[in-house]
Amino acid sequence: MIEVQNITKNYGPFQALKDISFQVDKGQIVGFLGPNGAGKTTTMRILTCFMPASRGRVTIAGYDVFKESKEVRKRIGYLPENVPLYPEMTVTKYLKYMAKIRSVPRGSIKAQLDNAIEACGLTERRHQIIGQLSRGFRQRVGLAQALIHEPDVLILDEPTSGLDPRQIVEIRELIKALGKERTILFSTHILPEASMTCERLIIISRGEITGDVQLEGGHAVSKQNNTESVPVTTLTLSLEIAGAPADDILTLLTDIPDVIRVEQTGTNTADTATFHLHYTPTTDIRAEVAETVVGRGWRLLEMHTTEVSLEELFLSLTA
Repeated sequence: MIEVQNITKNYGPFQALKDISFQVDKGQIVGFLGPNGAGKTTTMRILTCFMPASRGRVTIAGYDVFKESKEVRKRIGYLPENVPLYPEMTVTKYLKYMAKIRSVPRGSIKAQLDNAIEACGLTERRHQIIGQLSRGFRQRVGLAQALIHEPDVLILDEPTSGLDPRQIVEIRELIKALGKERTILFSTHILPEASMTCERLIIISRGEITGDVQLEGGHAVSKQNNTESVPVTTLTLSLEIAGAPADDILTLLTDIPDVIRVEQTGTNTADTATFHLHYTPTTDIRAEVAETVVGRGWRLLEMHTTEVSLEELFLSLTA
């Protein structure tokens, strides 16, 4: 649905984007993450036809954003970081105005306006003046204008910026609901928000794509390494085992299914050794590890699990 190929953007001598490439498939909710100034907003402005790239190619729904921008605009809804609202207008009048700008057929305006208002939870506010709304409801109006022409793709730039915790939860749930029928790419630098909403994270830092992380249940399970997907060892099982040579224990632990890597750690005695087992969060291997060790007649002195957080993974990808 969205395909970005070798995009570069120069502002005079400053290079904001450096030959970036990524793809978002139909029906995905993808978070576009990076530190402030990483290039998120520049990328989104290019995707939404607000500015051209210096080099490279972008297609949305098969249409080139540079050569066929009118067709692209029909298929995308865009919520910029600063929502372009008219505070003196009511919600309904503003959305009707946006529907006309979006070339919604006259006979379809009422139905599509009602759909957008209902989808964004604005039914009780539809006749209220926008300037009198809270920031959270103004953000909902911004989402409604992005939906008014029923686009296939939503591009949202920092949709929860400046909201309080309750409003953030409301907008997050709204994005998840909208994602059931649309492709959504949204930028943020708030990791908990992304992990609770997205199935995939694209990480950008200093104008370069530094990571492409697949999520499952809010945990990272794999990341793209060049063109190859590799498991992410987000869980570590720490063990202290006695009763056998360390090499024998290491060999046995390595052969347990779903173990990615085993490291012997710490200061070990002739009778006791400590290990870290790295594995993905899709399985719980603790019972199998305990049964394997005890089944050999060895003594399992300690076992506990630690998790590498998304924050740590993000920092490692943006360092």
